[in-house]
Amino acid sequence: MYEIVIQTAWLIPCYPLVGAILALPWSLGWSGELGTRPAGYVNILMAGIAFVHAVVALAIGWDLPPQEISYSWLHTSTLDISFPIAVSTITLTAASVVAGINFVSQIYSVGYLEMDWSWARFFSLMNCFGAGICGLVLSNSLFFTYVFLELLTLATYLLVGFWFAQSLVITGARDAFWTKRVGDIILLMGVIAIYPIAGTWNFSELATWSQTAQLDPTVALLLGLALSAGPLGKCAQIPFQLWLDEAMEAPIPATVLRNAVVVGAGAFVLIKLAPVISLSPILLTTLIILGVSTAICCSLIAIAQIDMKRVLSYTLSAYIGLVFIAIGTQNLDSARFILFNESFGMALLYMGIGAIIWTNVTQDLTQLGGLWSRRPFTGAALLVAIASFIALPPLGGFWGFLQLIDGLWLEQPWLVGVILIVNTLTAFSLTRLFCMIFLGKVKPMSERSVEPFWLISLPVITTAVFICHLPIILRNLDLLPSWGALDTMFAPLLVWSSISGIAIATVIYSVDAIPKPVKLPMPAIQNFFAYDFYVQRFYQLTIVLLVATSARITNWFDRYVVDGFVNFIGLGTLFGGQTLKYTTSGQSQFYVLVAFTGIILVGLMMGLFV
Repeated sequence: MYEIVIQTAWLIPCYPLVGAILALPWSLGWSGELGTRPAGYVNILMAGIAFVHAVVALAIGWDLPPQEISYSWLHTSTLDISFPIAVSTITLTAASVVAGINFVSQIYSVGYLEMDWSWARFFSLMNCFGAGICGLVLSNSLFFTYVFLELLTLATYLLVGFWFAQSLVITGARDAFWTKRVGDIILLMGVIAIYPIAGTWNFSELATWSQTAQLDPTVALLLGLALSAGPLGKCAQIPFQLWLDEAMEAPIPATVLRNAVVVGAGAFVLIKLAPVISLSPILLTTLIILGVSTAICCSLIAIAQIDMKRVLSYTLSAYIGLVFIAIGTQNLDSARFILFNESFGMALLYMGIGAIIWTNVTQDLTQLGGLWSRRPFTGAALLVAIASFIALPPLGGFWGFLQLIDGLWLEQPWLVGVILIVNTLTAFSLTRLFCMIFLGKVKPMSERSVEPFWLISLPVITTAVFICHLPIILRNLDLLPSWGALDTMFAPLLVWSSISGIAIATVIYSVDAIPKPVKLPMPAIQNFFAYDFYVQRFYQLTIVLLVATSARITNWFDRYVVDGFVNFIGLGTLFGGQTLKYTTSGQSQFYVLVAFTGIILVGLMMGLFV
């Protein structure tokens, strides 16, 4: 009985996919007068079954050694592609987290989209998200991992464009899709290139191969860059960070699932590829530089935003930047722990602000204030999420950062300073978000705000309670980093970096003596941060302009050179035909003259060329 649960772990991503397929009659309008609500309930049921199966499989396989379950997918004389499923504590834990957040976010969706007319389409796409990410974490094949990443890209495009009647939604979906496509195409090059080099797509076999591989440094660098491009795009890291901001046009429940687990999927793939990318020290340094740049830049950008969803999107990019630092320095356990903690913290943050947007009908921070007296439960949940996201003991963020610092101090101590700076900026940004919403004077948009009804409040409170108990659960399972095994010298610095960010933001945004909105002495600097360092404008003046100019030149060349030459041949033929028809006189001596003239001309030409 127990063995069956482990052997059928491949069904975990299938349950959500089946739910999406079962909802097709409602999605296509074949349900008649039943409405679309049954489609939502079917999808929630299948998401719940996937979650239960993942948790039970994790409980059964906790003490079992890792194993692989392989199914043949394509077999030819020269190619054999199998679908291997990695069943281990790490993969089943990841699948449980993904399936659990998918289930909770769909329950949250029932309340948030209560009045929406397209339940079937939304819940089906949510389960496509869930199926893709569950398949990705369980897959032990680079080829099928790429397939699941493509499914996530498609689901992102469709969910961001869910409310397609709005122009900004269409623009956001298109930009998010094309930005991620750039990384996916480069990743596909890496997937194709690595097979003839390593002879396999299996992650376990790639790890074994990398131990003895003797690659040219240039080949190793190019291969690693190609394999890293897809994860960089999925994780919204520099230079692909703009798509996550554009994707904020999606409904909040979709954003909960995407930003909690889907954005981190790229980093999870890169962790699996760590043995391969470690073949190039230059690539590891590049990942560290990109992670540091994204973490610091996006933390600064988040501080200057007034849209609460965009504050969290840039904060997430900065947080994932720390994961890339951990991967670049080969601190893979720290990378996994930070990703694990980010999933729950970000899910709670988005569900919390979603509850505020649902009742206040605004996401502009300047229009909110004084909600603590009206929304204490939502405020308390957001405080828990903020505390778990930054380095405040005993919650998960503190342990993840401390473990990472412990692995960095001896080899690259300057990165410890980066982590402390990013933690301070993140604490400042999230505290600023909280203060602008819950503290200060009550504003017109928050005058009549109340706690949302239970279908929205229940997932928020449940997730907050779970996060509070998470350190106890991890300690009982021996997953929490051991205090004695870590260098605790930096624990006070971590805590003080969090407290300093919280204190500065609290003073600035809760003291009435400081005028609001807060403005820097030099508006140009504030605008520089608010407009994402003008990166979008830079892309428009460089890459977009180059592509547009190339398109215009190509269009001109095609129209006037290629088509012009073809048209010239056609016109010449018509003109020649019209002209030669007048030479048909019926006089034989004229024909002989033309023939001899032609022979003489041919002879002269042959003489010239010979």
